[in-house]
Amino acid sequence: MGFHNKPTTFVGHVRIKVENLQRSIKFYQDVLGFDILEQTSSTVKLTTDGKTSILSLEQPEDVIPKQGRTTGLYHFAILLPDQSTLANIVVHLVNKGIRFGSSDHLVSEALYLKDPDGNEIEIYRDRTPSEWNWNVDEVDMAVDPLDFESLLKHATPDTPWKRMPAETVMGHIHLHVSELQKTEEFYVKGLGMDVVNRFGEQALFLSYGKYHHHVGVNTWNGVGAKAPAKNSVGLESYTLVFDNEGARKQVVTNLKQIGAEVLEEDNHFVTFDPSGNRIELTI
Repeated sequence: MGFHNKPTTFVGHVRIKVENLQRSIKFYQDVLGFDILEQTSSTVKLTTDGKTSILSLEQPEDVIPKQGRTTGLYHFAILLPDQSTLANIVVHLVNKGIRFGSSDHLVSEALYLKDPDGNEIEIYRDRTPSEWNWNVDEVDMAVDPLDFESLLKHATPDTPWKRMPAETVMGHIHLHVSELQKTEEFYVKGLGMDVVNRFGEQALFLSYGKYHHHVGVNTWNGVGAKAPAKNSVGLESYTLVFDNEGARKQVVTNLKQIGAEVLEEDNHFVTFDPSGNRIELTI
């Protein structure tokens, strides 16, 4: 649908920190069906197509468990290509005895589960954009119950779930932040996103190219929440992929104009939102 490839800017990759790398690899391979693209003693890059990594795991030195009531990862969201794939993973998770939540967001159907360290994962499929309802510049979203009876009609018992399809992408990321006013300025004036939904005074959903959201931010861990320790389980960083160098340089200029920190590292730029969430800017 064009929301996760150029020329649209999109979230291409997420890096998370875990306590036990081997335990996490087993979960992401055996339960979720990722493959390993590259691996070191403390990191692994995971792939669905054998070419590109959309998710990396790393085990920091002196790692500590996930800290509550902090900023950082709320969840990262894996976007499946179609409804039958989502139905098949429901059957797979039930057969594996994996507990999960669910929701119908109007624009999508979603499952929610946690990895062994408590990092939350959304697995979802989008409804076609023609089914989304826009009120001027805001898209309708909800947290309605998921209709499993209807969804499971699309399961394919003859071709059960075995692994993540090659077409799987990183759909979006949702973050805990400490406040919303400066956060909105950073993502809109700095990164060039549009606010496409406001959830009261507690959350914002932002996107490029009229997607329902590439990034969500919320204050559900409390206004003024502190950043977690650097060696804590949770988010290390996420990557925004720009169409070309000109588009990226414009964003770097915009970020500097609003006073955001921008660093240059290994052929890409790095910035931090007002709550300290690290974002890599690539092309």
